[in-house]
Amino acid sequence: MWPYMTRSLRPALPTPFALRHPLQITRKHGFTPGRFKGTTRVSFHFQLTLQLMYRSPIKHCKNCGTEVTYRVPDDGDTKERAVCPACGTTHYENPLNVVGTVPHWGDQVLLCKRNIEPRWGKWTLPAGFMELNETTSQGAARETDEEAGAQFEMQDLFSVLNVARVGQVHLFYRARLLSDQFKPGHETIEARLFTEAEIPWDELAFKTVKETLVRYFADRRSGVYGIHAIDIV
Repeated sequence: MWPYMTRSLRPALPTPFALRHPLQITRKHGFTPGRFKGTTRVSFHFQLTLQLMYRSPIKHCKNCGTEVTYRVPDDGDTKERAVCPACGTTHYENPLNVVGTVPHWGDQVLLCKRNIEPRWGKWTLPAGFMELNETTSQGAARETDEEAGAQFEMQDLFSVLNVARVGQVHLFYRARLLSDQFKPGHETIEARLFTEAEIPWDELAFKTVKETLVRYFADRRSGVYGIHAIDIV
């Protein structure tokens, strides 16, 4: 799972506003209006998704539980941090890593149709948030297995995409498929191979996916695969 354009360093909209105006939020951020309408699970699911989308500011010190204040620390730092007025602990918030693959089979690449919000029903490369105690390559392989159920061989790092406005860095590796048979997990409606001409460009879930695919097919035509550093604005 990887809600791109999601966990920002500070919430772009306060959660109470979001809960009072769900359709505004869903349309703006790629959710499908009405998918959860009329069910008893609406509130819980929507609140859970918003927690993923907007990283709440730190409220209490992790060491002593005192309410923190946001200010520039007295240690020479130049950025506003969550500082505990009781024990002096400074809490840092850092970017999140999203890791995934470009699985390829001949002249085709594997895309997954999302079965989760945001961007339900849109196509994406298999990817997700990196977990603790794994390398970027291991995380990319895990996500590919979980989302696509593919058999593959990991290859070199292909693209590094900085999404600074939401505090994320996306890394994609090339992966050589060993079979054209897939067993996608519950987060995927369908896993399917596409040639460049068949890619549903207007139905891709995230800009990072589009930018990676554009460069992948360009490199494939040239016969030389590089490592691409891209800033998403």
